Amino acid sequence: MVVRFAPSPTGPLHIGGVRTALYNYLLARKHGGRFILRIEDTDQTRYVPGAEEYIIEALTWCGITFDEGPHIGGPHAPYRQSERKAIYAQYAHLLVEKGWAYYAFDTEEELEEMRRRFEAAGMVAPQYNAITRSYMKNSLTLPPEEVQERLQNGKYVIRFLVPRGREVRFYDEIRGWVSVHTKEMDDKVLLKSDGMPTYHLANVVDDHLMGVTHVIRGEEWLPSTPLHVLLYEAFEWEMPKFAHLPLLLRPDGGGKLSKRDGDQLGFPVFPLRWRDPSTGEVSEGYRERGFLPEGVVNYLALLGWHPSENREIFTIEELIEAFSLERVSKAGARFDFEKARWVNQQHLRAVPTARLVELIRPLWEARGLPPVSDEKLSMLIELAKERAALLPELIESVRFYYEAPTFPLSSEREGKLNPALVENLSEWIVALRELQSWTVENIEALVKHRAKSMGLPLGKVLPTLRLALTGEESGASLYHIIHVLGQGEVVRRLERFVEVYGVRPRV
Repeated sequence: MVVRFAPSPTGPLHIGGVRTALYNYLLARKHGGRFILRIEDTDQTRYVPGAEEYIIEALTWCGITFDEGPHIGGPHAPYRQSERKAIYAQYAHLLVEKGWAYYAFDTEEELEEMRRRFEAAGMVAPQYNAITRSYMKNSLTLPPEEVQERLQNGKYVIRFLVPRGREVRFYDEIRGWVSVHTKEMDDKVLLKSDGMPTYHLANVVDDHLMGVTHVIRGEEWLPSTPLHVLLYEAFEWEMPKFAHLPLLLRPDGGGKLSKRDGDQLGFPVFPLRWRDPSTGEVSEGYRERGFLPEGVVNYLALLGWHPSENREIFTIEELIEAFSLERVSKAGARFDFEKARWVNQQHLRAVPTARLVELIRPLWEARGLPPVSDEKLSMLIELAKERAALLPELIESVRFYYEAPTFPLSSEREGKLNPALVENLSEWIVALRELQSWTVENIEALVKHRAKSMGLPLGKVLPTLRLALTGEESGASLYHIIHVLGQGEVVRRLERFVEVYGVRPRV
């Protein structure tokens, strides 16, 4: 099995493109096949500097690796279509010789005139087809000597000669049999006047030369497939299997997911941050938002593919084992950012704390937060792990550590303080200061003992201590918070609290 992912470097890689690459990757790895990255840059007018590098970096971050490509080489190099120009010209002219293509010499003005005639006749979609080609300037209508003269001038394109009266049928691995009549097709340009191929010629030639056995791509390419089927027939090449993936839809299901949708609803549609080189506009990525690559990959796999077992959380190895095209749906998949967060949260909980320390430390330092040891950071991460869905939320969840509470509290929170505990808090400060072994177990025992000696239930004690130490009403285990804050900081915060509320510690 040989599959390929062939993006165009016309901008950042959309998250839907990542899913296409992922499905190809999973299938290749499951069957021990090869996975090729090919850059389809035949349209040089839309080329965006940095886009190819972005595509490679984004897929590498996601853990999607290749066996061949422009960044690693391989037996079918070069892997940029702009560097394979001579190859395509050879095959385009071969089609002309075989009677499957022809030279067209029409100018832009003549093509525009043809479109106007179509529109005047009430035709919605003007086409260069079996009817119009008969009165346009091409090698089918002009005398041979004029054709030769025009070819020497070099101003021509090569168009595919769509046969009349044919039903083009092919089997799609996801959609079943697809049938299109050639009267619905037009004579697409295969080779442009600058010598560059169009997508149709280049992708068929490259897929054949690179031995591609399965073409797995987005649904938007389904209308082009009948032409590709005819091209395989014209070249007398074995045709690969086709599979056209369902669209990624907006959360409301109303159309394809776009950058504008993400901007309006507040979530990224690109895997990594992208800065538009022409406008300077910056678009946030999933990496910068704080997603783990395994979380992104897991969620994307579920958008259109349904595992046979009733589960949603997979490692990449488990996805490789479970994936199959037979379980990919025809229907579009709605993008649900909250579900993406939830999937990421499950992976975040499973990540070893040591790795999270490595991931969090740069974020911690970038915020200019107080220096913290690996040991202390590990303790903080353990406290935050169960509630955070994204990496930055691990830091937000332990705000109590690097931001002491401010007093007085709001009137609403003051109303939740236990007066008896506030009045006797000075004695608690002394006991905490004198605690010999600062462990979670000893802290819990001390709190429970003092609460019992005062005749106060823990339900009255813990909320007051939490407000005094963090300023918050809820959060991680208070005993663990007291432990991670450290003995000196706990005493200092409680002393500030009682100073504000007018009770002085006893000596």
